[in-house]
Amino acid sequence: MGSKGETLPPPGSNQTYVKVSALNGGWVTLPERLFITNADPEALKTVPSMCFLIQRPRPGGGPPERIVFDLGIKRDMSQYAAGMQDHLSKRQPITNLPDTKASLEEGGLDPAKDVDYVILSHTHWDHIGMPADYPNSKFVLGSGTLHTVKHGAPHYPPEMFEKDPLPLDRSTEFPPGPDSPGKDLACATSQQTSHQWKPISTLKHAIDFFGDGSVYIIDAPGHLQGHVNLLARLGPEKWVYLGGDCCHDSRIITGEKEIAMYPDAHGEMRSVHSNLPVARTTIAMIQDFVKTNGDNVEWIIAHDKGWADNNQERFFPGKL
Repeated sequence: MGSKGETLPPPGSNQTYVKVSALNGGWVTLPERLFITNADPEALKTVPSMCFLIQRPRPGGGPPERIVFDLGIKRDMSQYAAGMQDHLSKRQPITNLPDTKASLEEGGLDPAKDVDYVILSHTHWDHIGMPADYPNSKFVLGSGTLHTVKHGAPHYPPEMFEKDPLPLDRSTEFPPGPDSPGKDLACATSQQTSHQWKPISTLKHAIDFFGDGSVYIIDAPGHLQGHVNLLARLGPEKWVYLGGDCCHDSRIITGEKEIAMYPDAHGEMRSVHSNLPVARTTIAMIQDFVKTNGDNVEWIIAHDKGWADNNQERFFPGKL
């Protein structure tokens, strides 16, 4: 498995399928020139920070096991670190309600009781949300996430993270991806999951989260240490790929645009990704995966305004 051109595996006997619903995670305004090439230098675009609910039938019956993938923007902006406030001022207007908690409650779920796992694609401010809303959920993170929260990352120093934003007693990290940079940053104080990375289709490094071929975590490095994507099996020939912040504009995946470069405060050229060459490799991987699997895979990135505008009926309690 994993060779170029190989499609996704067919369903097994008694295959488990999951339901996936989009969740509101707030809206943020982005200057297009920082994200895509050949942009209008004055153009601003207010985009969603989408999150997702994944529901898997529980073996033996009972309520389904539930994953919330990403938590969006904090509804209490004062909880962001002091070092983050200047950045937030440059992303206005920001809408932080409805958030994931309100979205779940609107569909009849209590985030304090009904969510088994919170998996974060990464811990940038518009994805980390309000972890305290999920006091009984297990948090599962990409390798090195807890190190990054404590020590910072390129373009994202530690003062931009609020202190202890994640519940350490309920947080584990996936093992390092074999090709990921910063493999030595796996947090020594956190327990690592026992999952193993294996290929699926053209994706080199995937974790079968439940062990039944229904939900896969995909190593997707480059944007921030520990960045992961999620691939879910919705039906016999129906999948969805949740790309997080692999890029911030769908036209990068389609090849119409490329990642922008721009000067930082010191006149050095940078992008929105902490490791641009690796981020480009991740995008190429996703492009190859989408091309190989055609109409069997729907792909969604977190800030895709077009998808959100055209798919309101697929937000919870609706489904993909």
